[in-house]
Amino acid sequence: MRLQRTIKKEVVFCGIGLHTGKNASVRLKPAPRDTGIVFYRVDKGTLIRATIASVIDTAFATTVGYDGAKIRTVEHLLAAAAGLGIDNLMIEVNGPEIPILDGSSTELTGIILDAGISKQGKNMPHLKIIKPVVYEDSNASVMALPFEGMRISYSINFNHRIVGHQKMTFDLTEENFVKEIAPARTFGFLKDVEALRANGLAKGGSLDNAVVIGDEGILNSSGLRFCDEFVRHKILDAIGDFSLLGFPVQGHLLLEKAGHTANLRFIKKLLASPDCFQLVSEVDHLDRQVLNYS
Repeated sequence: MRLQRTIKKEVVFCGIGLHTGKNASVRLKPAPRDTGIVFYRVDKGTLIRATIASVIDTAFATTVGYDGAKIRTVEHLLAAAAGLGIDNLMIEVNGPEIPILDGSSTELTGIILDAGISKQGKNMPHLKIIKPVVYEDSNASVMALPFEGMRISYSINFNHRIVGHQKMTFDLTEENFVKEIAPARTFGFLKDVEALRANGLAKGGSLDNAVVIGDEGILNSSGLRFCDEFVRHKILDAIGDFSLLGFPVQGHLLLEKAGHTANLRFIKKLLASPDCFQLVSEVDHLDRQVLNYS
């Protein structure tokens, strides 16, 4: 069990939102131990905790909200925080969406590392998988198995020759996350862009912040960062979504064709199955807290 961590100093970044197309600024601030990750929608005066209970939409991104205020596309920033072991953080957002930056978590991890990481002198509880848990629907499956560590096995299969079937198994460490997962960018198909924009999505999308796949190949002149960048980005999204548990996971997650909706439905099923996990903690009230999120 490791010590809780936050950042050492405030840092600010800004940019355009992938789906809203609106500019927003974000200020990351250190937070006391046991705070967790908390969003503050500055222009609405609303606090939104980064928990499963705050998720209000999973269509093409993870959106959190409370009392009429919401923040879209939180998963890349949450993944950067989780990948670097940041447990306590105040995220002040002046706008409706976290800026997409380059479509990955590379800039976000750099911003957090520039702020510095501070240990907080108190152990961080973790959620240990002790029995298998499975979620399945007609499109996807998510499973958690006991494992000494944090491992993610992901499989995707798109009917497109550029993407096709990709799979990867990844053991989460800070170094592995920064090198192998954080650089993987969000992606989409050119044929879907008009429909997305007609539905109020992808208004801020461009070749600068997404990998765009046409009928004949990748439209980005820079090409791919990894030959399997697509499945790596799905792992990035999953790390962000699973951070909404509020605790690091000890176990092996196996995901097939899963997106934000399946990820969040699995988390709810896991939390509703208390015989399948153990919250390894020195503080009894945290056990009651995590069960309340279900």
